[in-house]
Amino acid sequence: MKIVVQNKKARHDYAIVETLEAGIALRGTEVKSLREGRANLRDSYAIIQGGEVLLRGLHISPYSHTSDRNLDPLRDRRLLVNRAEIRKLVGKVNEKGMTLIALKIYFNDRGIAKVELGLGKGKKSHDKRDAIAEREVRREMDRAMKRAR
Repeated sequence: MKIVVQNKKARHDYAIVETLEAGIALRGTEVKSLREGRANLRDSYAIIQGGEVLLRGLHISPYSHTSDRNLDPLRDRRLLVNRAEIRKLVGKVNEKGMTLIALKIYFNDRGIAKVELGLGKGKKSHDKRDAIAEREVRREMDRAMKRAR
């Protein structure tokens, strides 16, 4: 598995409850551009519209070695998700007020581009402070264990 791009801030801003893997429907040279690592996930999220899942805010830069058919880098991309999973997601997103956030894009062992979506709810600022404090405590424990060896 080769990770192309990762949204590190998503885990900081959202409490991720569940993750989901989905394929991405890409066009033309977008795959080549992804292989070069020219993508940005920072503000990307998924929505469910018309019975399909769309990824919004994913920026894939145009491929450098082509001049024809340059696609819009910020266009909505369709995600390949099973109908049963879409029904489950609709229920969770509508009932609990959760959001589908793009966590990372990677190529699996067969060379197919996949996106990992996280189903989560936004954290408040006090939750973020608690997470930072917990991480600091864990680091101190690891340092103490390392010194003890």
